[in-house]
Amino acid sequence: MPIVYYITHPQVQIDANVPVPHWGLSEIGRARASAMLDQPWVGSIRRVVSSAERKAIETAEILGKHLGLAVEVKERMHENDRSATGFLPPPEFEAVADQFFANPHKSIRGWERAIDAQQRIVSEVETVLGAADGGDIAFVGHGGVGTLLLLSLSGRAISRAADQPAGGGNYFAYDVGTRRVVHGWRSIDSLAPR
Repeated sequence: MPIVYYITHPQVQIDANVPVPHWGLSEIGRARASAMLDQPWVGSIRRVVSSAERKAIETAEILGKHLGLAVEVKERMHENDRSATGFLPPPEFEAVADQFFANPHKSIRGWERAIDAQQRIVSEVETVLGAADGGDIAFVGHGGVGTLLLLSLSGRAISRAADQPAGGGNYFAYDVGTRRVVHGWRSIDSLAPR
């Protein structure tokens, strides 16, 4: 049965003067995305689907070029909408993210509610899978909505306990037919700090 690999973009070039969806990969992020190509699970991928955010597209393009596949871009795969606050310094961002996961039915500081972000990512992934014609698929996206997807597949309540390891550049896998999680978050490469 085909496998879905949900991959999160690795490290980005943070710029408080640029909207977060327009951030690109940092040098470390590009190196990690390239190192991912050596992983044994990559060779079976037959379709690459990406969020429309620049950092996800850059990650997906590295993967797609390696596999000789075009990248399909899906607008609704974006990270949880945080445009109400824009850039937040890391300590403040982490505090607000904690509240986002702890209060899934509330909008925290104008952010998209976690329950809405979860419904959106699950719906978009299911729509893509409904048009799948076999073969393993890579979805390239973001840690917040990726965690919400993983929780939905696992039948678990929304919480930050299942969040990806810090820094991004992780993936989880699940069976397309059964929607059973094969494994939780793992690093996309061996370059990730431990």
